[in-house]
Amino acid sequence: MYKIIQVDGGICASEGFFADGVSAGLKLDGAKDMAFIYSENECEIASVFTTNKMYAAPIKHFKAKGDFKTNFLLINSKNANAMTGQVGVNDIDEIMLACEDKTNPIMSSTGVIGVRLPKQKIIDGIKLFDLTAKDSKNASSAIMTTDTFSKEIALNVTFDDGSSFNIGAMAKGAGMINPAMATMLCFITTDAAVTSSQMQEILDEVTTKTFNAISVDGDTSTNDTVILLSNARSGAYEKDAFRDALFKVMHFLALEMVRDGEGATKLVTYKVSGAKDDREAEIVAKALSDSLLVKTALFGEDPNWGRIASTVGASGVECCEEKLKISFDNLCVYDRGELHFDEEMEKKASIVMTHKKFTISCDLGIGKGEFKAYGCDLGYEYVKINADYRT
Repeated sequence: MYKIIQVDGGICASEGFFADGVSAGLKLDGAKDMAFIYSENECEIASVFTTNKMYAAPIKHFKAKGDFKTNFLLINSKNANAMTGQVGVNDIDEIMLACEDKTNPIMSSTGVIGVRLPKQKIIDGIKLFDLTAKDSKNASSAIMTTDTFSKEIALNVTFDDGSSFNIGAMAKGAGMINPAMATMLCFITTDAAVTSSQMQEILDEVTTKTFNAISVDGDTSTNDTVILLSNARSGAYEKDAFRDALFKVMHFLALEMVRDGEGATKLVTYKVSGAKDDREAEIVAKALSDSLLVKTALFGEDPNWGRIASTVGASGVECCEEKLKISFDNLCVYDRGELHFDEEMEKKASIVMTHKKFTISCDLGIGKGEFKAYGCDLGYEYVKINADYRT
């Protein structure tokens, strides 16, 4: 048996890990724009990247390494180093020369697409790093782009015999989030004694129900990255406990991204059940979380259940109106062909829509498949932010 509790420290909560953020002048307002994660010991690595075929130079650089261990991760914001061709990869090689005392250093970037990295600013920024620092808040702030708040979490897992391990994480993401890896970066550290193959198996599994289950705007970034590092310092590990802890960490960060969706005012869970199988339930849930018509109805606090039904039908899965059931939280507005949406029900449903968090449930009445996706509303502020993102 094991117990999981939340602890302080974020990305630095795992034993032997250090992190900080600095201002290297990439952002015009002097805000922090570069971060590092450093481990005293070499780390096993697991990773998941964007499904966008135009993936960025940092991902190309990472994949070219093959199997390797590392003890240093460099992250910059403001510049994505995407669509920069081979010169973008070469720029990373040149920057990595400034990290020559580290073991297989790796880089991750986020920001504007189609602009080469300001190499000298980044190289000069590396000189500002203090590898003895444990400032997770600085690090998580430095990787933000349109985020309105930093995102971090740490957990401790303790077993009955007194042994324990930690897992900490930070992430950025508020827009360009699509249920095909939600633009997002996530970095996770653990001192659990877990191998890269064990981590990769569990990371792939957990990603499906967390970062692959959220949507802000239906756009998939060129830079989406999840990197999980383990230095095994605790000596402790158990598969179910690690899976449980990793899910809690990634699920929390995924929902924080949706909550921080550019201009978002609502965090909505789309709970789909009764589908032919889990895959069809997933298709429906993601269609709902991605629908612009549904998102705008959420913003207007309009319980337009007809848009829900239409999206279910358009998803292409097996379904029919005689078996479909739709609810807003515990209010059933449509029940297998019976309309419950009278004037009184509409008033009650409208109240639900004013809440910052609520659930829209769809029971297809076909089989036992189920899946949860997460989304937000879409309003004026989203258009404003993305209309002048490069400026």
